[in-house]
Order: sequence, then C-alpha cells, then structure tokens
Amino acid sequence: MNRVRYRLVAVAVLPFLLALAVDLLLFAALRDRLPTRLATHFDGGGTADGYADRGSYVTVNIGLAVGLAAVWAVIAATADLAVRGARWVVGAGYAAAGLTGYVMAAALYANLDAADGSEVRLPLWQLAAGLAVAALAAGAGALLLRPLDLPSVVPPPGPGTVERLDLAEGEVAGWARRAPSRTLCAVGVALLVVGGVLTYVYGWGRAAAPLACGLLILGCSCPYVTVDRHGLTARPTVLPWPRVRIPLADVDRAVSREVKALPEYGGWGYRVRPGRSGLILRSGEAIVVRRTGGREFAVTVADSATAAALLNTLAERAAVR
Repeated sequence: MNRVRYRLVAVAVLPFLLALAVDLLLFAALRDRLPTRLATHFDGGGTADGYADRGSYVTVNIGLAVGLAAVWAVIAATADLAVRGARWVVGAGYAAAGLTGYVMAAALYANLDAADGSEVRLPLWQLAAGLAVAALAAGAGALLLRPLDLPSVVPPPGPGTVERLDLAEGEVAGWARRAPSRTLCAVGVALLVVGGVLTYVYGWGRAAAPLACGLLILGCSCPYVTVDRHGLTARPTVLPWPRVRIPLADVDRAVSREVKALPEYGGWGYRVRPGRSGLILRSGEAIVVRRTGGREFAVTVADSATAAALLNTLAERAAVR
C-alpha cells in the first residue's frame, strides 16, 4: 500500500480505538462504584432486561471495537481511492464509533452506585444523545479526511468492446455461471454464529433476527447468472426469487468490463445509481448491459466476455425476427 492508503486505513481505524480507550478508562475509574452484575441491555422503556458481569462487559467492549475497526480497515485498504464514497464510508465509521462508544459509557454511568442491576434504567433520551455524538464524530472524521490526497472525482468507466459470438443459422446456445461472493458468505456465516450464541445464552427470541438475516444472506450469496433465449437472468442459486431479468428486446448492447463496487456503485449487493443498477458482489469482471432506454445493468461474474458476446448475438437475432 502507498502512503495515502496507509493514512486512510489509520484514519478509518482511529475512532474505534479512541472510543475503546475512553470506555476502558471510564470503566477503570468507576469500577469501585459499579455493581458486580451490570445491566447491559435495556428495553424500549429504558428498563434493564439483560445483564453481564464486569469481565463480560470488558470483553464485549473490546470485541466490538476491534471487530468494527477490522471491518473498516479492510474497507479502507481495498477501496478505490478515486471515490467520493470512500469519504462517506469512513465518516460512517466515525458515526458508528461515536454511537457505540457513547452507549457503552452511558450504560456504565447508569449502573453507578446501583445495589442490583435490576434497579438500573437507561432513558430513551440517551439514544438521542448518542446519535448527536455520532453526528459530531462523523464531522470530525470528515475534517481528518480533508488533508488526505484523495481524488474527488470518480473516473468514468470505459465503454468496453462489443463482441459477438458466431452461431450458425438455427444453432441454439446458452451460457450459465455461478457468481459466489466470499464476503456475503462470511457475513452470513458470522450472523448464524452470532444467532447460535444468542440462542444458547438468551433463547430463540433474541436470536431470530440474526439467524433469519444470516440464512437470507447465505441464500443470496451465490447468484446464478444465465444468458439464453430469455435474455440475461440473475437469481439466487437456491431460491427462485428475487430474480432480475433483462429480455432480449431490451438489450441495446452488452460488454465485458471491470467494475469497482464502491466507487461506481457505492457498495455491494443490488445497487441502484443514477443511470445504472447492478448486482455487485465484488470488484472485478462483470457483464454490463446497456438497455434500450439508456440505463445500464451490471452483474459481476467470471467469463463475462463470453456471456456478453452471446447476449449481443441473441439480441440481434431477436431484433430481425
């Protein structure tokens, strides 16, 4: 990595380490006034409904900060520098660090001098205060990014080369490929692990959301992309829906092109941007279809050159019939 990249990673990680340091210093300073059993989770009314000992509080705090710092470090280390979106993502990291750091500190102060964790309350206004701290932290992150020499304009994507696949008259052809996303697979597995831990500790109630999200993400983590007489179709491998299809009549041209997830589409997954949309699971090779209305649709998949050439040929055949 060059110097700018190292500085970007350092700036992205900094807020989580600062928030962790503040929370740990507060914990050390207030330790003698804290109950043995800390209230660590609160319902919508601010009443404590989850508890942990002091050691668990420290462990969770460190794990949360280090985990979030690692996520933002990877994003900063792999993002294209010629991108406005990188600034927004790093700013979001500062907001996340400010919110989580404030909530952890507020929970400590709520437990001060409490004989029993069941007496502790965390009023809803504390969440509003945490959001205000998050906004201030995001502003601080924006200021720290200003000295970095990051290009502010995303270079326009290259047009790509329009190729065609030679098919004999009456010859039928199709193309199919899976497009797995390691990132989505990892996120899905992580959510299932979290759900399993929550099931063991708290029961099914609190584990339902991460388990459902994990299964849904895993189900959509390996799209099945086809090009045939129906056009271009992308759908989850194990599910019939959601499905995206561009019929041959709607294909103006198709090209194989390198795309960059963050600078061009603002992230990963099904993305919608001005003038284009796409199923973007990584940066790299993609089939990009220019539709008859002028919008583009992209799918990141290997062997996209063959898919684009075949789609152009099939679309031309359909147009002359």
